Amino acid sequence: MTFTDYQAAAARTMPPTTGIRTEDRHARMVQALGLFGEAGEVAEIIKKHEGHGHPLDLARLAEECADTLWYIAAVATSYGIDLDAAAQANIEKLKRRYPSGFSHEASRQRVDK
Repeated sequence: MTFTDYQAAAARTMPPTTGIRTEDRHARMVQALGLFGEAGEVAEIIKKHEGHGHPLDLARLAEECADTLWYIAAVATSYGIDLDAAAQANIEKLKRRYPSGFSHEASRQRVDK
């Protein structure tokens, strides 16, 4: 499955946002807030595991990551962003930024901060 395929499948469960109507703006706001909420749930699972010594529940972590992905797809779809293109552009940016792969030294020496 590509990101584009995922977006199309996820869009089936999204309220439509086709313009700048008040209800479209409200839906987009809810999507953005949902993204923050789900990302917070991912962070909470990791915090409890790494910081509090709780066992890591990988199934729940995967579920929350997937929920985060749904909201990313919703936001992107609502604004007409193709996630395949966005993902490819991100990889190209990272190749330019870290042509030999990531290193702490390369990160400190970055000029495109």
